[in-house]
Amino acid sequence: MPSAYDNAGVNIEAGYEAVKRFGSHVARTQRPGVMGGIGGFGGLFDLSSLGYKEPVLVSGTDGVGTKLMVAKAAAQHRSIGIDCVAMCVNDVIAQGAEPLFFLDYIACGKNDPALLEQVVAGVADGCVQAGAALIGGETAEMPGMYDADEYDLAGFTVGVVEKSRIIDGSALREGDTLIGLASTGVHSNGFSLVRKALFEQSGLTVDSTPSVLGGRSVGEVLLTPTAIYVSALKPLIAEQLIHGVSHITGGGFIENVPRMLPDNLSAHISVSSWDVPPIFDLIEHTGGVTHAEMYNVFNMGIGMVLAVPADHSDHALELLASTGQQAWRIGSVQARENDADAIRLL
Repeated sequence: MPSAYDNAGVNIEAGYEAVKRFGSHVARTQRPGVMGGIGGFGGLFDLSSLGYKEPVLVSGTDGVGTKLMVAKAAAQHRSIGIDCVAMCVNDVIAQGAEPLFFLDYIACGKNDPALLEQVVAGVADGCVQAGAALIGGETAEMPGMYDADEYDLAGFTVGVVEKSRIIDGSALREGDTLIGLASTGVHSNGFSLVRKALFEQSGLTVDSTPSVLGGRSVGEVLLTPTAIYVSALKPLIAEQLIHGVSHITGGGFIENVPRMLPDNLSAHISVSSWDVPPIFDLIEHTGGVTHAEMYNVFNMGIGMVLAVPADHSDHALELLASTGQQAWRIGSVQARENDADAIRLL
């Protein structure tokens, strides 16, 4: 006989099944410092086991926005979990912090254990890439708030850095070289504009294969997971080569690059110095978006910008290449002439 809670639209047994399915994925993410396991009221992590002298905790939280609607249309949910981890851990590594652990939150209209397992499997994939342990989370079944086939995903991460090694832009100097790290595509920002440009205005679907994408479908390209830059940055952080980092997320270049700069410095960036992925040309032309606005919304092929000393830029590029990270020398840090001159796209 269904319980009163079942009649209200919440399936407790499905919730238990989902948690069981998550176990093997959580186990893949274990790392030094983790205490206990999933099932307690809070996730435990022993910071004293890591040997930091003056540890500073750096936290980040984010979601994946309306990219979820593309995943739903394509019936592909695993990569979304990687996106959620990436959006959080890339923010903390931008300040020099090693990601330690991650927690996820899934809200849904109906608990579908098989679908939710795809999402959590992706979260675990991202945690493995970032070296962060998945130590907890929450799945909330909320009929009436979400339709039966809808869900939302958000995440939270904590990292640690020695107080003396925080990357906060204070070391930036005129003449520093700007290095751009290749993105894997659109990542997880600007999808409201993406959907309007590609699906509403042009009539494309996730299964469309426009020639500009080289035979790949729109859905495949859009659902390429957001790059996780933790392993690429670690060697540079270890050698203290980085003066500043900008994670290119919502707001594109125009908003994010100035966030790492002191008030007296400006970023001069040559937009012809890297290869812009064709998906951005498709969005621009089908959506009637101006070229300038593209740089104010999207990453345009650069997911992270590093400022390094000019005389160490070759070495920095070599270290990045050794991790498999594609990167380009894209500009330099110059004296700022006025408040409106925080960034120049040349």
